[in-house]
Amino acid sequence: MSINTNPEGLPDVRFLEELANKFFQEVPNTESPISAVPEQWPNSAPIHNTLPDTRPEGVPPLGSINNVNAIDLSRQQSHSQGNYNHYAGEPHVPSSLAGKGISPSAYAQGNEVNIADPQTSLPDPHFAGQGRVPQSVAGSGISPSLQSNTSSLQLPHSDTYQSLPEIHSLERNPVGLVPQLPFQVSTTPEQAYYFLENDWQTGFAKVIAQEKKNHPIASGIKSSFDVNWIKKDFPILQEKVNGRPLIWLDNAATTQKPRQVIDRISYFYEHENSNIHRAAHELAARATDAYEAAREKVRAFINARSTNEVVFVRGATEAINLVAKSWGEQNLKEGDEIVVSNLEHHANIVPWQQLAAKKGVKLRVIPVDDDGQIILDEYAKLLNNRTKLVTFTQVSNALGTVTPAKQIIDLAHQVGAKTLLDGAQSVSHLKVDLQYLNADFFVFSGHKVFGPTGIGVLYGKEDLLNQIQPWQGGGNMIKDVTFEHTQFHPAPNRFEAGTGNIADAVGLGAAIDYVNFLGIDNIHHYEHQLLVYATSLLKDIPGLRLVGTAPDKASVLSFTLKGFTNDEVGQALNKNGIAVRTGHHCAQPILRRFGLESTVRPSLAFYNTCQDIDTLVESILKIQSGKN
Repeated sequence: MSINTNPEGLPDVRFLEELANKFFQEVPNTESPISAVPEQWPNSAPIHNTLPDTRPEGVPPLGSINNVNAIDLSRQQSHSQGNYNHYAGEPHVPSSLAGKGISPSAYAQGNEVNIADPQTSLPDPHFAGQGRVPQSVAGSGISPSLQSNTSSLQLPHSDTYQSLPEIHSLERNPVGLVPQLPFQVSTTPEQAYYFLENDWQTGFAKVIAQEKKNHPIASGIKSSFDVNWIKKDFPILQEKVNGRPLIWLDNAATTQKPRQVIDRISYFYEHENSNIHRAAHELAARATDAYEAAREKVRAFINARSTNEVVFVRGATEAINLVAKSWGEQNLKEGDEIVVSNLEHHANIVPWQQLAAKKGVKLRVIPVDDDGQIILDEYAKLLNNRTKLVTFTQVSNALGTVTPAKQIIDLAHQVGAKTLLDGAQSVSHLKVDLQYLNADFFVFSGHKVFGPTGIGVLYGKEDLLNQIQPWQGGGNMIKDVTFEHTQFHPAPNRFEAGTGNIADAVGLGAAIDYVNFLGIDNIHHYEHQLLVYATSLLKDIPGLRLVGTAPDKASVLSFTLKGFTNDEVGQALNKNGIAVRTGHHCAQPILRRFGLESTVRPSLAFYNTCQDIDTLVESILKIQSGKN
């Protein structure tokens, strides 16, 4: 068979698409033909029917959500069985863990599970009365993370699940990466990066229609949120530590990278590597397309108004320092006040302390209650006409507390203050909508959202960014330079001096593609139930103290264990292949609020399972018994 090629000698995209669809027509499959054009891909599929129904005969389903069965995270093979084939035969519900009970979303012996005292628990309204959950993941109220948007949990209807793009290949294919979205680089006189016509068919955008191979998610054989198949996308999760399968529970420090991100970075260096903007050759055009396409993906992911509001930096820390060194230096004076919260990472404290010492600015702190929640009434008392900036985290890295960001931002704006929202811990767990939140600045790091290290984002409102003088000077950020005067580009280029981390920006774009494929709302709902499951087991371990018990929290489970140092616990868990973080987590002020210098911090992501939690709890119990 002859293969149609384009002028560059590569296989023609439309020809391969037609060929692939002819092939798929011969394969038994109820899915629609796949398109090679990304904009024709359907939205992320729902997470209902995640695992096969393994309830004992006569046990009713957990409940229904719009006629769709709720997720039951406990329907996984017991770790002790050592058999991960959940689809060959009848898998088992994990057995009770050392008398600690099973998942709050499961049923034991056909009876309703009640994981808290009836006097202190409430029926979960999302599960139609089919069982009880703790009043919260921390015992103090049903998590508002599921209440904040709708009165009942809404999942996409199954009819929306049609054909999905193949981005989950279990083996490397010739491309092995997520196709770029089409993107047009500005060719205005101010931003004429290169003279080549920016055609999507050039460079990496010559998308090869990828085959539907064996991946159950892409082919529709399995549910779209089958965590056991999703884990196969992460090569490092196949590693063994001390002879045990790696259980990565250090996600708040850094997340692991899917094959699609790894392959995308490799592809950049193999086919696109060049400096970006202003060049007369093909590789510069490819690199610029890929880099600016990644910027557009970030814009859409956080719902910024324009790509001009998205600045690539090394990470959230550099982004905060950029705002302090540029906007802060220019706009703050002696007597002004900056408000921070007691929950902050050191990266959102130290730059402001340095600025305060230099400029005579006062730093004021929002207190938190015993659960680790922002006390809004006390915050309101701090605000006055001297308040120029309110800077705070959306999710605490040490406690997992989700802050009431919209309320905090609105109150700050009422007194004319600017706001900076630290999203390092939120972007991988929660949907971020900056047009709704109305933050003036927003920061996050790529490595926290399944992307590469050394790349991150500063979002700033466009008019605000263009009022700020850049904090670094060099190439790429200037319109004109003489020995007497320099004229800077508008944002974002004015803040991207020199050669940036081009390849990892492209890798961040691929990570965002991957998260979008799964669906951030799907991720949030899955992780919430996993957090409920983990909390229900950990809180009943004698001598274990959970630190951070806010009703609304993300996937962090800080704790201490009586009779053991945190390092002893962390080292013992490592012997079982379990990776957790111990220490102060670069958040000493909030830990000291609870009388602590450090904690053990397991933190969750969507590739974690109830089986991972079971192993964690079993290992902690062995540590207590001296059998580890």
